Amino acid sequence: MPLIVNPDELARKRIFLILATPGNIRQRNIDLIKEVSDLGYHTVVITTNFPYSILTKLYGEQGVNLSKVSFIDAVTRNSIGSAKEIPGIVRFINNPANLTDLGIAVTEILKERSEEKVCILFDSISTLLIYLSSPNISKFIHFVTNKLRLMDISGIFLATEKGLDPMLMNQLTTFVDTVIDTG
Repeated sequence: MPLIVNPDELARKRIFLILATPGNIRQRNIDLIKEVSDLGYHTVVITTNFPYSILTKLYGEQGVNLSKVSFIDAVTRNSIGSAKEIPGIVRFINNPANLTDLGIAVTEILKERSEEKVCILFDSISTLLIYLSSPNISKFIHFVTNKLRLMDISGIFLATEKGLDPMLMNQLTTFVDTVIDTG
């Protein structure tokens, strides 16, 4: 399978919006993490879609070097109430709608990894629509993309194609450098 993200564009600290069908979004997540890890990046996965424990299992089954991945998990505590953080590996946010805590976690983890070649993988913008309005999501993604640009870090945002309202899609398109529809 050809690469989803152009390695030269990733090295130039570009920000991507990757669109996938609802049936393919999990596989795109795995494909992207493999690609980015194989290129030598430490990937920070911000997950609003799958719990950290599920993603580590899926990634491990696909041969991903998990020492090159850390997580901000906004799913687990919302589902089971508590989870113990593992420094350098996973931070838990109480609820995907808590954008303040999510923004703080992103800032802190990027500072911790400032000496490394880092890429953010946000899975998934579409899932945020369950918890938040499109304008709030747009403001948050705008905040994150600006933070990435100011810190000179690559970013990938994953969303289901046709799962975003047209206004949100238009705004997201202006925040990123490249939109890739993977089907």
